[in-house]
Amino acid sequence: MKYIIGIDQSTQGTKALVFDGEGSILYRADVPHRQIINELGWVSHDPEEIYRNVIRAVKTAVEGAKIPKGQIAAAGISNQRETTVLWDQGGRPLHPAIVWQCNRAEDIAERLKESAELVYERSGIPLSAYFPGAKMAWLMEHGAAGLPRDTRLHFGTVDSWLLYRLTKNRIYKTDLSNASRTQLFNLRTLSWDTELCRLFGVPMEALPEAVPSDSCFGTTDFEGFLDREIPILAMLGDSHGALFGQGCHKSGMVKATYGTGSSVMMNIGENCVRSGNGLAVSLAWGIEGRVDYVLEGNINYTGAVITWLKEDMGLINSPGETEKLAGQANPADGCVLVPAFTGLSAPYWKGDAKALLCGMGRTTGRAEVVRAALDSIAFQVTDVLKAMEQDSGCTLRELRTDGGPAKNACLMQMQSDLADVRVSAAEQEELSAMGAAYLAGLTAGIYRREELFARMKYRQYQPAMEEKSREMKYAAWKKAVAMACRYAEK
Repeated sequence: MKYIIGIDQSTQGTKALVFDGEGSILYRADVPHRQIINELGWVSHDPEEIYRNVIRAVKTAVEGAKIPKGQIAAAGISNQRETTVLWDQGGRPLHPAIVWQCNRAEDIAERLKESAELVYERSGIPLSAYFPGAKMAWLMEHGAAGLPRDTRLHFGTVDSWLLYRLTKNRIYKTDLSNASRTQLFNLRTLSWDTELCRLFGVPMEALPEAVPSDSCFGTTDFEGFLDREIPILAMLGDSHGALFGQGCHKSGMVKATYGTGSSVMMNIGENCVRSGNGLAVSLAWGIEGRVDYVLEGNINYTGAVITWLKEDMGLINSPGETEKLAGQANPADGCVLVPAFTGLSAPYWKGDAKALLCGMGRTTGRAEVVRAALDSIAFQVTDVLKAMEQDSGCTLRELRTDGGPAKNACLMQMQSDLADVRVSAAEQEELSAMGAAYLAGLTAGIYRREELFARMKYRQYQPAMEEKSREMKYAAWKKAVAMACRYAEK
């Protein structure tokens, strides 16, 4: 029996999973890391802590699975995207990692707004501080300032940082899915773009080599834990890993991953289209000598809205309470929450929008606010799905979902009702790690694609809301979003 290690380095922590020769999870280990937030609201991670946690998680998972180390064939890595790391030639971090949620580079994006059309035309991504291009520019002006002139800078997303540290010969690569999210990568030439790098002030020599997602990225023994080095045969951004793990391999298939934020992604095949509705165009992956493109909308606050209810508002003691409370809410209550705590991303791209709770009445209480919070998740995903339909010309029939909040039956029914689409919630967990592990196993010749994805199981939700009610609710949501955006104009 051969085994595969899947690593998912996500926003809140690191997971390592051991998969058997049939693609089933044998053991999972989780190691959280600190969320470093200062008085300005800047969000950072410690790259060294993340690397140590990867080693720790892998050791715990392999030991927990009780498998022979010599039968581990390969590893695959999925990672939180857009989070940006700066390090030197020796692998020493030169600054805390800037997390994708962090808006500290907003001034840089504002400074470059006259070049927004050029940025979008070449990278496929609306100009925003959300993406690594602006974050790297900020690091060039702050993190790299004062360093010795001979310091060799290395910029990368978390995948390339981990690869650099895991490989003894310091392999400096990233895969096409992660490269396409930096705002420095040309989607048509499939290479770093000279003009975009110049615009953001990022030296091209400080960027990793961008290679297909099913490459042999290098070998590792996880700091001597394994008796021999194994190949890393897949790297994917976490949302791309979930798209692959969901089996969305054909044009027109859509998935939504509900995590801290959400990625809603549509496979559009080999044609690189242009979005006219605030969506990003990225590479799904490069596999077996070809690339697939995606339309994608990213949402800052989805699962994080539930965290806000618990940790900041004290309205719930655990995420599991939301389902029952939402069911107790007065259906006639008109309370609407717009969770623009760090602005609004797709399809609005209003980084200075403000969160608000509006439409409250005397019936508005704890249950109604919790219901509004869940509704806000479904409304934001619906905004992106509507934009996808317009850009692609396709009428969506199914949305495949995954992530922690996708277990919430109340939320999934809301999603089906508000988007008017069948929702298929994956019963399997850890789709990002699974996608990377499956790709590594396929690359190693251990798995067969048709057998892997035939085993997927889903819970199905069908739209049950009357059209008039759906339209009224969505109109109230759009009115609230307009109010949130107007705050930014004052």
